[in-house]
Amino acid sequence: MLDKDHNALVAMAGDRELCILPAMGNRHGLITGATGTGKTVTLQSLAETFSALGVPVFMADVKGDLSGLARAGGTGKAAERAALLHLEALGYAPRAFPVCFWDVFGKNGHPLRTTVSEMGPLLLGRLLNLNEVQAGVLQLAFRIADDAGLLLLDMKDLRSMIRHVGEERDAYKTSYGQISTASVGAIQRALLRLEEEGGDAFFGEPALDVMDLLQTDADGRGIISILSAESLMNAPGLYSCVLLWLLSELFENLPEAGDRDKPRLVFFFDEAHLLFDGISPALLQKIEQVTRLIRSRGVGIYFVSQNPADIPDSVLGQLGNRVQHALRAFTPKEQKAVRAAAQAFRANPAFSTEESIGQLGVGEALVSFLDDRGAPAMVERALIVPPESQVGPVSAEERAAVMRRSLVAGVYDKTVDRESAYEILEARARERQAAEAAEAQRADAARAAEAAERERARQEAALRKAEAESRRREAAERKARKDSGADMGDIFGSVVRQTTRTVTTTVGREIGKTLLRGLLGGLFGGRR
Repeated sequence: MLDKDHNALVAMAGDRELCILPAMGNRHGLITGATGTGKTVTLQSLAETFSALGVPVFMADVKGDLSGLARAGGTGKAAERAALLHLEALGYAPRAFPVCFWDVFGKNGHPLRTTVSEMGPLLLGRLLNLNEVQAGVLQLAFRIADDAGLLLLDMKDLRSMIRHVGEERDAYKTSYGQISTASVGAIQRALLRLEEEGGDAFFGEPALDVMDLLQTDADGRGIISILSAESLMNAPGLYSCVLLWLLSELFENLPEAGDRDKPRLVFFFDEAHLLFDGISPALLQKIEQVTRLIRSRGVGIYFVSQNPADIPDSVLGQLGNRVQHALRAFTPKEQKAVRAAAQAFRANPAFSTEESIGQLGVGEALVSFLDDRGAPAMVERALIVPPESQVGPVSAEERAAVMRRSLVAGVYDKTVDRESAYEILEARARERQAAEAAEAQRADAARAAEAAERERARQEAALRKAEAESRRREAAERKARKDSGADMGDIFGSVVRQTTRTVTTTVGREIGKTLLRGLLGGLFGGRR
């Protein structure tokens, strides 16, 4: 709620009002305390106060309790606290606040999406938990996609691009350097894990226009955008990357605003320790840069965590407005953390800050805000102002009714899938497969023609061989017949000649015998 001067009233220390000056609202802040000490109520009360100032608010609802901002409250313990602090005189009254529900999975709010390209390789490497070498390969994939004009919009685009880079790594080696096959495989496995966690729902179109987070209602109150994070907290890496991406988008898209009389937007980062657990030096440097410079865009960041030690010192030093709820210190390590938390405040001689941290009750806190000179005020022990809206969640029906009345109703609900890397690479793959199939058909046809030609040549050779064999047999037969006819003639001639000689000899012998007998007979008178 607001005080009489329209400052952001946060707590009461006796009869003293502890307020965040609107002009200092973009100097960032820190809300810390153990579980059950009242951080969520403080968060809700601050969101109402900034909304009443006309400042839009973004916050993640990790427990499901903050949806009560959409319904009037001010009953029960909240009413008791308001009466104790005499807030009725300042206009405290039960009321609802303008709320817009968002959900990465699209179930309890309007779908909150971004594209793979807008997320970028640095944050995506953090989301996929890649090592330095694997993150380098992912960055190469983004660079190759940019150079080739391939849009990376959703997860199937990224999967196709990673597969393409792996398949064509030899072709890219000269221009982009060595691409490890093992790293490509590791990225693909990480993408599968992200899909199993439901993270693929976060990537796609229409992507969130961050200007839709900077809206006010008809009464001039800032819209409180609430990200449903009950399911999202099951994937803490995705949760932290979603919020960090939003901060990066705000930093990159909002123009310089200089010193404003009030913030353009206040961003609450609940469970902030998830952002810094195992963070790489490069990403931490990015967060430091965004935290330092986003103030000039008119955006205030308020980290919410259990212990100030959860926040790196380089970031912690930039958080001027602080609310410290109770911390319990039983071990030496916890006592050291309490001591460090106490030393972060400007000491108040009226009490011991370190002792007070362990003595604070529920809804009580140590509070120190920046004064009009930008210097930290002396720490005060105070009671947090109760919310005017309902403490606790609204029903599913009330949530649905709020979504129907939302300024962005129907804008992000239907997914758009335009041509991007997946479609282009798949088309190229189909063309390549068709070309390979056609080439294979041509090769098969050529091989078939060659086989047919070889068969024809074989048949012709066989025919020629058969014809030659036939001619050889015919010649052999003719020669055989010829040779057979000459032999018979020789035999017959020899027989005739022998017979003639025999006959001649015999006849000559007989004739000679007759002539001799006649001659002798004549000589000797032997004729009869």
